[in-house]
Amino acid sequence: MERKVGSGVATVEADADGTFVLRVDGSLQSQVDLADPTHLSFEYVRRIGDVLDAVAERRQPISVLHVGGAGLTLARYVAATRPRSRQIVLEPDEDLTEFVRETLPLPKRAGIKVRPVTGRAGIAEVYPDSVDVVIVDAFVREAVPANLVTAEFVAECSRVLRPTGLLVLNLIDGSAGLTFVRRVAATLHTHLAPAGPAGASGRVGHGVVLAERKVLRGKSFGNVVLVGSAQPVPELADAGRRAQPPYEVLPLAELAGKAEPLTDADGFASPAAPAGTFGR
Repeated sequence: MERKVGSGVATVEADADGTFVLRVDGSLQSQVDLADPTHLSFEYVRRIGDVLDAVAERRQPISVLHVGGAGLTLARYVAATRPRSRQIVLEPDEDLTEFVRETLPLPKRAGIKVRPVTGRAGIAEVYPDSVDVVIVDAFVREAVPANLVTAEFVAECSRVLRPTGLLVLNLIDGSAGLTFVRRVAATLHTHLAPAGPAGASGRVGHGVVLAERKVLRGKSFGNVVLVGSAQPVPELADAGRRAQPPYEVLPLAELAGKAEPLTDADGFASPAAPAGTFGR
């Protein structure tokens, strides 16, 4: 199946393992298992699944805000593992969402609402203290939009999150020194803080970094998942050791080091992935 959508030409193809692969202009966006939504194919998606499993037990409903939709893989996972969860997806490409709904139908009463807005515009309409997890997994031309990793956006996430809520960001990097992810880590560390002005009086947030060792050492380009909160985050080290391939779990502050937080004025987008990173 193929269709022209707002962000390019979208295709859905059946894979050999029975899953369905969504691409836009050849770039791999999502892999969906309609028969078993708990089957997560991408490694970074499984890491975020580990975070969700640490937040709440199976069958316990949670509230999730997804920034970026594509094939709605993680929204389907939450609906399958935690029925009656309330989920909002912010996906500006309305044509892509319609194509996904037609080719990869959602289960009935999935509790997933997709709003055709950008992350920055859509989060402003979300009620304060109403969300357990915010998941940011959004790309434009294989790069993370600059306005989704700044102190101003993190402040909006902090506003909609409940006191123990988590902000989860899927980033990409592999550059020498990991400048981009270090600055985003510093942004979370200083702006997802307990009550009071962000970063005031030494207040800092909590969090961890989930990534393969070779990526953290700058030897390979890949996904880096940041998990931040105003409160201590769930323990994920065991999940990292069990994963295939295993991933490292580092304190957010360790990755941030002395990096400066990002602001809207910086206009600092992620490094674009090398050609073929998200394609086959």
